[in-house]
Amino acid sequence: MANAKVLAKKQDEVKLYKEKFEKSKLVILADYRGINVSDVTKMRADLRKSGTEYKVTKNSILRFAAKEAKLDELEGLLEGPTAIAFSYEDYVEPAKVLYDYAKTSEFYKIKGGVMDGKVISVEEIERLAKLPSREMLLTQLATVLLANIRNFAVVLDQVRQQKEQEA
Repeated sequence: MANAKVLAKKQDEVKLYKEKFEKSKLVILADYRGINVSDVTKMRADLRKSGTEYKVTKNSILRFAAKEAKLDELEGLLEGPTAIAFSYEDYVEPAKVLYDYAKTSEFYKIKGGVMDGKVISVEEIERLAKLPSREMLLTQLATVLLANIRNFAVVLDQVRQQKEQEA
């Protein structure tokens, strides 16, 4: 009877991780060997700010979940200790947090990930991490849009002045 309970629990875990794979915008897998408790606590807090969930899970559970989510290419990344970050809201910020940590840690290594259902490499995660943050991009967009509106207003004012001079 205990085996049936254990099997049912594992099947529930596989289903849960399959759903996480499917609803995540970005998933990052990492080898967490050598990370200390205070660093992982800070990293989890930083990831939470961007709506990212960070877990350490058995590779066998992740293998089954990845297979069910049609992410068979993850198989090769599921060797050794694996931590996994699921981001449901943002692409850039979780990549930045984990990339920055991996740069400063001798042991912590990003293995790869999934973006919008497609398996991506470490290099692609690094490129994501080097993009400006969402807030910075929105600020730049607002600046450009306001500049265009301001320029349009100046042109309209010049047309008004020209019409007044002609009249």
